[in-house]
Order: sequence, then C-alpha cells, then structure tokens
Amino acid sequence: MALSPYIPEALPLSGLDIKKLISIVGTANAALARYDGLLLGLVNPAIMLSPLTNQEAVLSSKIEGTQTTVEEVMGHEAGDEFDTEKENDIQEILNYRRAMILGQEALEDRQLSLHLIQSLHQLLMTSVRGEDKNPGEFRKDQNWIGSPGCTIEEATFIPPSPLQLHDHLLAWQSYMEIGDFDSIVQTAIVHAQFELLHPFKDGNGRIGRLLIPLFLYSKKQLSSPMFYLSEYLERHREEYYARLGGISENNEWTEWIVFFLNAVTEQAQKNMGRLRFTIDLYDYTKNQVRKLTHSPHSAQTVDTLFDRPIFTISDFSKRADIPKPTCHKLIKQLEAEGIVQVMKPGAGRRAAIYIFPELLNTLEGQQVV
Repeated sequence: MALSPYIPEALPLSGLDIKKLISIVGTANAALARYDGLLLGLVNPAIMLSPLTNQEAVLSSKIEGTQTTVEEVMGHEAGDEFDTEKENDIQEILNYRRAMILGQEALEDRQLSLHLIQSLHQLLMTSVRGEDKNPGEFRKDQNWIGSPGCTIEEATFIPPSPLQLHDHLLAWQSYMEIGDFDSIVQTAIVHAQFELLHPFKDGNGRIGRLLIPLFLYSKKQLSSPMFYLSEYLERHREEYYARLGGISENNEWTEWIVFFLNAVTEQAQKNMGRLRFTIDLYDYTKNQVRKLTHSPHSAQTVDTLFDRPIFTISDFSKRADIPKPTCHKLIKQLEAEGIVQVMKPGAGRRAAIYIFPELLNTLEGQQVV
C-alpha cells in the first residue's frame, strides 16, 4: 500500500524521554565546550581550520554519492585536470564550501532564516547536477524518497504535501528562534525536521548538514560555526538514515537525539585531536622553515602551505604575496628537505603541482605520495 505524505510533529516536541537523554546531553555539551575552547585559543583560525572545512565539504557530498577526495579538489584548484564526471563532483564540493563560507559570513549580522537557507541552496546548486531543479526555491510539487527510478507508490518516504510545506517551514523557523531545554538537542531536532520536510527538489541532505554548525553558532554554542558532523554521519550512514526513518515511521525522536548526541561527542573529541595535531604541525613547520630558509617570508610561506597544501609555484606566489623568483627558491628548498613533494611533474607549459603531504595526513590518516 502506498504511503501518505508525512505530517511533521509540532515543535517543541512533547514526549521525549528526558531521563534517557540527560546524561548524554551533559557529555555532549562538555565535549563541544572543550572543542570550542580550543577554537577560541587559535591565533589564525581560518588557516588552522581550513583542512576541516575542506574535509567537511567532501564528506557531506560523499553521503549524497559524489566520489572524490580532498586531494582531488585541491588538485583541481591547483590546475590539475580530470574527466567530466569527476569535474562535476568537484564543482559540487566547491559550491558546498562556498555555501559554508556564505552562511558563516551571513550570521555575523543576520538571523538563521528561511531566506538565508534559500540563498545557501541557490549557491549550492549553481552550475552542477540539479541546477534544473529550481535552486533557491522551495518545492511546489510532491517529491518522494526511494530506490532510483521508483514511483511514488514504491517510495520508502513521502515528505509533506507542497500545499502544507510553507506552513511547516514557518513553524520550523519559529522553533529555531526560540530556546529549548538544550541547544544541542534542539540542533538535532532542527536538522531532522528539515530533512523530513525535504523542502527542496534536490540538495536537502547537504543543506541540512550545513545547518548543524550554523544553528549551534546562532545559539552561542560555538564561537565560530566550525564544527562538522559529516565525517561521523558518513561513517554511520546506514544508522543515520535508519534513525531519521524511525522518526517518520514510529515517532522515535528520543532514539534519533541519542544518536545525534553521541555523534557530537565523538566528533568533537576527534576534531580536538586533529586540531591539536594541526597546531603542533604548524608550530613545528614554522620553526623548520625559518631555520631552513632564513627568509623574511617564512611566516606567510607556512600560512599559505596550511591554507592550501596542493599548489603550483605561480599560485603559491600570488596567495603568499611573495615574488615568484623568491617563491621558486623557497619551494625548492622545502622540496630538497622533504617538506613538500612534487605531486605531478610539469610538462610543456603545464606547471608542476606540489603537495604538503603531512597536513593531508591529518585528514586521511594515511601516507600521501
């Protein structure tokens, strides 16, 4: 028998098992607070957090089926070329990263709103697969979820009717504007309700995951919206979807929130370890480059390496604001010392592409050659 369109639960929720949540809430808040304390201590957060930002863009898109890596995205930005399918995947990731940056900048002087979410979606869907599905516009047709090519009668989930969608979205936005008994729990509810409303024709998963750090930031749980869950959600993809399905099928909100709180706790701890390693690597590399080159440009050399660890000398020179002959000499010194490596040799008019492998190891956990 075909499913009926989902009717969302009124927010704030009633009937949560608070006793089941209370100890997990405390653990998640403590882990997130420790992570945010580390963020607050960063002298140059944009540079230190660049690896996490790139990884988030890749992993959130991977959940939706794109097949590319952080190295390929950075290689593309350095001028490496790929086949059309890979280029399309990379463009989706670049759009996601731009949407992350736009969201962060917008929240400096705006509230998280339906209008902002539409702007993020429009950017996300520009010049990629799905650009024909009304970027930035909430759907006016009934959509459904199921196996590829299935009919609505075969769907595993049917979101709310487009006739009621606008009212549900306004209620969801109103819930974001108030407080609930805990901000991380509220984030879990905001994310899940958005996914269940499924308000766009495409791109709902990525926008929903982007909402997580933006909402935490808007509720003052983070000093900057730089906390990403896609690594955990990708690793637990089946449970992620099953827990969302448990809400629509059996009203299992408490079980979903437990899953989300555990995700926040584990990811906060993992991010702290990765960030501490990045900070230590930055300090070590800074000293190493200074001693090796004795250059007045050593500080911006290291900053540029950490901001984008795959590069050509020409691109590096522009971003570091170092004259190209000087930059060439510096990179050759770093290559001789093994700090950077040639990832793809130059050929003809194509410049060589270099890599700073130690930084990428913090994301991939493997040797990069």
